[in-house]
Amino acid sequence: MKPLPRIELTDAPPDAARQVLINGLVAYNQARTGIADHRPLALLVYGDDGQVAGGPRGRTAYGWLFVELLFVPESLRGRGVGRALLTQAEDEARARGAVGAWLDTFGFQARPFYERLGYRVFGEIKDYPPGFSRYYLAKRLGRPVD
Repeated sequence: MKPLPRIELTDAPPDAARQVLINGLVAYNQARTGIADHRPLALLVYGDDGQVAGGPRGRTAYGWLFVELLFVPESLRGRGVGRALLTQAEDEARARGAVGAWLDTFGFQARPFYERLGYRVFGEIKDYPPGFSRYYLAKRLGRPVD
């Protein structure tokens, strides 16, 4: 039996290493499914200083939008910016052929916001972080998830 390769534990992996992992997993998935439709999707909101202040980041793949991150700075909340961003991301996902969208959020973040926009909880990890829950939500683009 061959010995194990060198394994390194790090809390600061280089970006290039992350890309190797992503590329390997995407290639594996593509070989199994025959689908190669992963596309990044981001909308950038700029502050008065001209710098990126927030927005959603995610991707479309397998006919779904995954919203990995959505940040709206405090100064822009309550003005419909989050709704506009998520609506625009969903519209772009539909244009790419997506039938649904999913995301996750912590109990202390934006669950009610997402539910107002038609997302429904399909999973929960309790006590993550301790004293809170992490929720997984989805919605069909055009109709609610059953």
